[in-house]
Amino acid sequence: MTRARKTLICPGTTPYYHCVSRCVRRAFLCGQDDRTGQCFEHRRQWIEDRMLELGRVFALDICAYAVMSNHYHVVLHINSAEADSWDLHEVVERWHRLYKGSLLSQRFLRGETLGSVEHARLSEVAEGWRTRLTDISWFMRSLNESIAREANREDRCSGRFWEGRFKSQALLDERALAACMAYVDLNPIRARMANTPESSAHTSIKRRVSAADEGIQPGELMPFAGNPRDPMPEGMPFRLQDYLELVDWSGRCLREDKRGAIDSELPPILERLQIDPRHWLYLNRHFESRFKSLVGSAHAVRSACEQLGKRWTHGIRDCERFLSPPAT
Repeated sequence: MTRARKTLICPGTTPYYHCVSRCVRRAFLCGQDDRTGQCFEHRRQWIEDRMLELGRVFALDICAYAVMSNHYHVVLHINSAEADSWDLHEVVERWHRLYKGSLLSQRFLRGETLGSVEHARLSEVAEGWRTRLTDISWFMRSLNESIAREANREDRCSGRFWEGRFKSQALLDERALAACMAYVDLNPIRARMANTPESSAHTSIKRRVSAADEGIQPGELMPFAGNPRDPMPEGMPFRLQDYLELVDWSGRCLREDKRGAIDSELPPILERLQIDPRHWLYLNRHFESRFKSLVGSAHAVRSACEQLGKRWTHGIRDCERFLSPPAT
């Protein structure tokens, strides 16, 4: 039975989520439609631009993304601390970048003086907006609605453009996060749309590689903060160089279809994460299909099930096999 989204996305369980949204039509979302010969490649840029724009509005950090021909992937981090730091004006201003708001909020942003009752009412409404600005469902809604309207206008038609619900996976630990991000960044290589990560158009890995060539990290994406330490700065718990080397190594293995012998020069991040290289390559191919709502070590998944009131989750055996550290 389908579970309510609020039982699948819980910041108290993990702030990291992998989301996938697919087009419902036979015609391609992007790329070349072999049936009609029409090219929709420009729509990939629509999605990338809108996604990054929303990342600047919501308290959601974009960790990885890939825009494919009939679907897209995005890995998001819920930044509750950022949302809590916003004052009333910033909450209202951010909400108005998405929607018209209310007459009270419009007056407030124009600088008009509000009475105490009006101010209290606006503050109450703004707290609901603050919550929505940390909500992945609202992020996906804002992204998909705008793209659907543009596509329908271009196609001169109406009706559904996306599947009714986007798919989400909770990433419960470092192993799940690293495996999922690499899976997303390597989507074009796996689909033979690109030969190297840095040539994969409309992906986060291309953006990260381009920025790394200039010695920086892209401001629109969640940064890498380095290996876990105390105190730990804000960002993902990996070194940027380690991750780029891991994706490059994985991409070459996928492209050359290395299912047998594995290169002895393994990226050191695999040793730190205690993931068998053969298991890693399997995850690069099957991450989305092998796991459902909860992804991580078997211990992390069982703990999350207790928090969420679930007795069992699909894929627990694969979590045990591919994402659990070896017994010592």
